[in-house]
Amino acid sequence: MARLNRIRRTERPAGVPAPFESAVPAGTAGTRWTRGRWTLLGMAAPSLVLLLLFAYLPLIGWLLAFYDYKPGYDFFNLKFAGLKYVILAFSDGEILRILRNTLVMSGLNLLFSPLPMVFAIFLTEIRFKWIKKLIQTTTTLPYFISWVLVFALAYVMFNINDGLFNKLVVALGLSDKALDILGNEDIVWYFQTGIGIWKGLGFSAIVYVAAITGIDPELVDAAAVDGAGRYRRILHVVLPGLLPTYFVLLLLGIGNLLNNGFEQYYLFYNGLVANKIEVLDYYVYRMGIFLGNYPISTAIGMTKTLVSILLLTIANQSARVLLDRKLF
Repeated sequence: MARLNRIRRTERPAGVPAPFESAVPAGTAGTRWTRGRWTLLGMAAPSLVLLLLFAYLPLIGWLLAFYDYKPGYDFFNLKFAGLKYVILAFSDGEILRILRNTLVMSGLNLLFSPLPMVFAIFLTEIRFKWIKKLIQTTTTLPYFISWVLVFALAYVMFNINDGLFNKLVVALGLSDKALDILGNEDIVWYFQTGIGIWKGLGFSAIVYVAAITGIDPELVDAAAVDGAGRYRRILHVVLPGLLPTYFVLLLLGIGNLLNNGFEQYYLFYNGLVANKIEVLDYYVYRMGIFLGNYPISTAIGMTKTLVSILLLTIANQSARVLLDRKLF
């Protein structure tokens, strides 16, 4: 009997590999580049080339922050300045005001970051499909409108002279005079945040709608069988299913605290709100393109990128320790 058991353990059907033995012979597809792998690499090659050209190759321009660069001069004959321009950039008295504006508006965007998730939940709860499609289309469309057209629309609506909003306010007797919304620095942070939410709410909700469709319907049905109503199903099934997606986007948002964008603030910039609307991206443009101080502009942009990477790393490690979730 012992001998029979040994035979059973050692014998195996023909063609079946032994445990821990590779089923692919040496020198075949498992150990060399096949035609399919070269095809996949060829499909990815254009994206890799574009990434190299537009994301990594421009980093050579960071060298301008360490040289006394002026347009028209031979770069290889420039004088090395070390950290001179980095120190000058952050010793400027304006930088604190710029950082305040940047962090406040980024903080407001993070504060309202759950809105797309809440909107997606409400959208998927609408029973009539045509109403759902209408709302989703009308809320997603503004994302594809350029900031130039958004500013034109805002100017038509809120212009102090003949804006539609001011005409309506005065006609209804809600105010004795027109309101200068585009030139009121007391509300500029909230006004710009509101415009950003209006423009990106529908598009940002798409990823949450996709995440909701990925939730196991059996969990929802089981909660319904247990007596959970619509709101309890959302609270105990749908919302926990969306939290991983939300945390990933939140971590990316923290990494972009210093990146507010340029177009929106460039177009809505005017002398009345300049003190509170100027952010780092606009400041980099003003110092570099407008004033021609390329070393300082490059130093600020370079530092902003490095700080963003640091913030993303800290946020990722904090999420791993506190919430047992991480991005990388």
